[in-house]
Amino acid sequence: MSSSGTPRQAAGLLPSHSTEDVRAEGADIAILPIGSFEQHGAYLPLVTDTVVACTIAREVAAAHPVLHLPPLTVSCSHEHAAWPGTVSISAATLNAVVRDIADSLSRSGIGALILLNGHGGNYVLRNVVQESESNGIRMALFPGTADWDAARARAGVQTPSHSDMHAGEVETSILLHAHPELVRPGFETSDFLADERKHLLTLGMEAYTDSGVIGRPSMASADKGKELLASLVESFGEYVSLLSGRGTR
Repeated sequence: MSSSGTPRQAAGLLPSHSTEDVRAEGADIAILPIGSFEQHGAYLPLVTDTVVACTIAREVAAAHPVLHLPPLTVSCSHEHAAWPGTVSISAATLNAVVRDIADSLSRSGIGALILLNGHGGNYVLRNVVQESESNGIRMALFPGTADWDAARARAGVQTPSHSDMHAGEVETSILLHAHPELVRPGFETSDFLADERKHLLTLGMEAYTDSGVIGRPSMASADKGKELLASLVESFGEYVSLLSGRGTR
């Protein structure tokens, strides 16, 4: 890992389609991984959410007929601004970028876009999808709450979802499985819970945690990460069917 917290190589994370590949595959659905560049405690890199989103995207693209787009790597991380290295864009900018990408895909013959979100603070993506019905391209947001609940149950994640907010059991498990080289020592002793976070949006993360961690990373394992990903790949099929016109509303 470089000093900035980014991996030296992104091999396997970025899509490698050629124009001919896209023509041959004839995919009508694209997936756009959306991550962030924000603090994740002392043991996970700033690119954690982007790596998680790209890892999920890689797995689902291997199993389903979709066009795998490169990620958006900076998003709405304003609640983490107290920690050095965190970078954000406005919700309006993220909205505009996603809309521009959707419009471009539509012009090139792709009729649907699934936003694969790796950062919980990207609240605006719900509105982007909500508005897409009248904007010329079908959209969905993945994974949803039910998808994560199913994945957590399958993997045997022990920390409740509300408690496992940031750099906790789920995120650490996915990286331990897919990119263990990005996990530094210290996650085993960094558990911190802050279930009462009533004013998080107003006060930011620094009001509730000194380390930047809210969760129980000590419970993480590579095996849990493997099962989390496997469950999400299965859940993704419903979204493909829905946007292909084969699913139920």
